[in-house]
Amino acid sequence: MSNLLLACSGITKSYQDGNNSVNVLTSLDLTLSSHELLAVTGSSGCGKSTLLHILGTLDKPTSGEVLFKGQDISLLTNAKQADFRNQELGFIYQFHHLLAEFSALENVMMPLLIGGMDSARAKKEALAMIALVGLKDRGLHNPAQLSGGERQRIAIARALVNRPSLVLADEPTGNLDAKNAEGIFDLLKDLRQQQGTSFVVVTHDEQLANRLDRVVHLTSGKLTHEQVI
Repeated sequence: MSNLLLACSGITKSYQDGNNSVNVLTSLDLTLSSHELLAVTGSSGCGKSTLLHILGTLDKPTSGEVLFKGQDISLLTNAKQADFRNQELGFIYQFHHLLAEFSALENVMMPLLIGGMDSARAKKEALAMIALVGLKDRGLHNPAQLSGGERQRIAIARALVNRPSLVLADEPTGNLDAKNAEGIFDLLKDLRQQQGTSFVVVTHDEQLANRLDRVVHLTSGKLTHEQVI
């Protein structure tokens, strides 16, 4: 049985700027295996975030296909894409985007409640995930009462609480100091091992990138080279 989770073929993304067409991604091919940690690197404006948005069904390619477990997710209806994101994907951003008026526990419960889980079970699942990221005593604290590293760990717990097949991370260590960045890296590896989750990590952090399983580099919307670690 193939362990291929994701396959992008001929992905192109372009925008109209007046009478001009601006290509952000050009004929990009990319694959991702189950349980793989993949880094996507490149300078600002090269198309990294656009690629992440397409993989997460937050944007559609101009041409090409994105197959997830053999299904072209770019062709799903908006409602089906929303279900797909809730059930199969987790998202981690440079800024944690936690809801300030809710506790850490309530933030982590949110994807489960949106997916229709009853509150008692959602609380149990969220508490278990918060413990898994090492913050079992911080669940009742609001984001303002947490450190930067703790907020990012709670954001990771929220991304993983649905047990997604794939987590898309956009500069997950970008706002952290070296010690906290190291902790986040260790956490991603532990969670991959424990849950079998695959990660696509967009990053400028070369040290982080070079510690993942594979690195692909984008230049002007094209995949220029890749490195297997």
